[in-house]
Amino acid sequence: MKLILRADVDALGRVGDIVKVKPGYGRNYLIPQGLAMEANQPNLKQFDLERKKLKTKADGKRVGAEDMAERIQANPVEIAVRVGEGDKLYGSVTTANIAEAMAQKGIDIDRRKILLPEPIRALGEYTVDVRLHPDVRGELKVSVVRHGQPAEQPEPKET
Repeated sequence: MKLILRADVDALGRVGDIVKVKPGYGRNYLIPQGLAMEANQPNLKQFDLERKKLKTKADGKRVGAEDMAERIQANPVEIAVRVGEGDKLYGSVTTANIAEAMAQKGIDIDRRKILLPEPIRALGEYTVDVRLHPDVRGELKVSVVRHGQPAEQPEPKET
């Protein structure tokens, strides 16, 4: 089944691309969600008329994502966890923990957009990527610290 994409779809294509997908995926997901339409002559003509509006909408989303990336980078997160002997964490820090910490700072991020290859299981500072848009990724600084103890501030160097 050939479809014209009306929105960017991960691992499939960008707005305006003509893609070939299995009929069930197209009929049951892409078309009902408004992400695509069947690639035939009337729809191609209609899409050419819609292209400018969809492009403007996509550009607006990208600009919003870039602003969010700047806010994320300017607001590092500190997550306090309980630790046992040898600074071993009880449990681990997951994307849900990071999303919750960001929400407390007033930045609402879906946990599925936080790219964490595996849960954090040790104290320290980490840089975590956040996928905000297909073209925009933000970098979030996450500090995992001992519960009840603030993050250590670097001591000024003496010269």
